Amino acid sequence: MLRAAAPYLAYGIISLTGITSRLRVVGEEHRERLRRAGKGWIYAFWHQRQVLLTYTHRGDGAHILVSRSKDGELIAKVMELSGINAVRGSSSRGAAAATRELLDLAVHGGVIGFTPDGPKGPARQVKPGVLYLAKESGLPILPLASASSRRIELASAWDRFHIPLPFARTALVYAPPITVAATDDLDAKAAELKASLDRITDEADGLVRR
Repeated sequence: MLRAAAPYLAYGIISLTGITSRLRVVGEEHRERLRRAGKGWIYAFWHQRQVLLTYTHRGDGAHILVSRSKDGELIAKVMELSGINAVRGSSSRGAAAATRELLDLAVHGGVIGFTPDGPKGPARQVKPGVLYLAKESGLPILPLASASSRRIELASAWDRFHIPLPFARTALVYAPPITVAATDDLDAKAAELKASLDRITDEADGLVRR
């Protein structure tokens, strides 16, 4: 019963956090430019910072890759309650099927979401999945970071997972899109994406300290 109730409790806490917090957004013009172009894109954000996005991006129509673990089941249900679509799969379970589904969505102009270091880390290290999807689909990667001045950090989690709390200062920061061409060196693109995500994560942290 507790596991069944957990997604609804998490959804309620996230909703309260979003309603009571003061949000600052930087770089939204990058997303709006992609939206006006009428094509899809691929959100990329560190696994540690994903909770706040289930509030700020409600109804965005995005399809987010979520692992098939028990924790992933909880996350997928919270996303469903938030009007965000989950595509289930990870490097160890359901990877091929999830990749095919994401590629099909991308071909039809969908909005995709990835945690490049998820679901098991190492923290803040870009795995090849998001780069492969960007190369095969032609969609740009839109780096995204979030931060909250009041949060719980799970010290036992591999990435010190953040759970934002109500009545906080919160921030979203978008970076310029990154494209991956067929001839690009994927190691170089991974380094470029990591540098972008680290930079805007630091920027988001600075915004909530002010």
